[in-house]
Amino acid sequence: MRAIKLIITLFITVGFLSCQSSSDTSLKPGTWRATLTRDGQALPLLLDVAKNPDGKTYTVYSVNAGERLKMDTAYFEKDSLHIPMQLFDSEITAAVDGDKLTGVYKRLDGNKVTGSLPFHATFGLDYRFFKEEAAAGVKNVTGKYATIFKNEVTKDSTEAVGSFTQKGSTVEGSFLTPTGDYRYLSGSVKGDSLFLSTFDGSNAHLIKAAILKDGVLKGSMWSGVKGYKTFTSILNENAKLPDATKLTYLKPGSDVVDFTFPDAEGKSLSLKDPRFKDKPVIIQIMGSWCPNCMDETNFLAPWYTKNKSRGVEIVGLAFEHSADLAVSAPKLKRMESRFGIEYPVLLAGTNTNEATAKALPMLNKVMSYPTTIFIDKKGKVREIHTGFSGPGTGKYYDEFVADFNQLMDKLISEK
Repeated sequence: MRAIKLIITLFITVGFLSCQSSSDTSLKPGTWRATLTRDGQALPLLLDVAKNPDGKTYTVYSVNAGERLKMDTAYFEKDSLHIPMQLFDSEITAAVDGDKLTGVYKRLDGNKVTGSLPFHATFGLDYRFFKEEAAAGVKNVTGKYATIFKNEVTKDSTEAVGSFTQKGSTVEGSFLTPTGDYRYLSGSVKGDSLFLSTFDGSNAHLIKAAILKDGVLKGSMWSGVKGYKTFTSILNENAKLPDATKLTYLKPGSDVVDFTFPDAEGKSLSLKDPRFKDKPVIIQIMGSWCPNCMDETNFLAPWYTKNKSRGVEIVGLAFEHSADLAVSAPKLKRMESRFGIEYPVLLAGTNTNEATAKALPMLNKVMSYPTTIFIDKKGKVREIHTGFSGPGTGKYYDEFVADFNQLMDKLISEK
């Protein structure tokens, strides 16, 4: 009898211990404050988690200022939590221990890990940088800034415009460059320093800057797995970038764009096809891997749905990491599904200078993703817009939308 009791006690103990595994297979719904660590710096991000009706998977959002960016469906596999971001070839994997997550953020090339950063998260925390906001009287960085980013290794520099709004000690805004913006940046002012970050699966930016006595911002930006730049920003309400409609242009002697490329199903489509005849056409040069292209697609897809009955067409030319349709087609399909794209998206090649020059030899250069080409009913190029100022840029996005609609109204109304 004592032996039987001993065996029963042993089974109960083993069962209890197995239930106390340090790696849970459930995730608490709600807000998680997370960090990615690099070079001794902690890049903070906020994740909002909801359990799906199936009781096994989760919907995860990255929260950046006014944006709630949905990740792909999160799931458990072999006691590890997986939060995939397939459009951007990245994933977070972590072990769950109650209110803690410990794992890694990975950049991928197929099944190969090309870079990684340590990932940690704590449940129930909803602040980005500081648990307690600074008291009244903090320095204010609201305004427009003429900015120069410098790569300390190559010594290359990039012109930018910083645009920020501050309420109390909380700051939101973005940096605009000739090839796109840094999307939704948010953070705080504390003492004489500015702290900003963003995370969308592809972009992971941490910005720290000293606020000097003359209002100049002097700081550093850590980007993703290995990017690093320093910058100086000078308050200047007249700061502006080069004209986005003058950077990309047709080579002398060219006045039209032409191409034939396959869609995700392998069906070839040409700009000479009947669906484009006698219609204004928008050509979106883009890539499924590109966050700025995602922002533009988020604008163009519903715009096309609303306006296609007016006799207008859009076609996307995707330059992907692979020119192999078998590799890139699933990514194009995921993008089409995610954004509800009703216009054709074609695989035009890889996102290299050589490939874009071969695909679109009539252009001087494709210097930015996205680049948008506007063609009139007669097939003539009327405007080429380099880059895209997304919704994270506030009034710059509003100005783009207004200019876009004005131009398209004109092209659609022309005889």
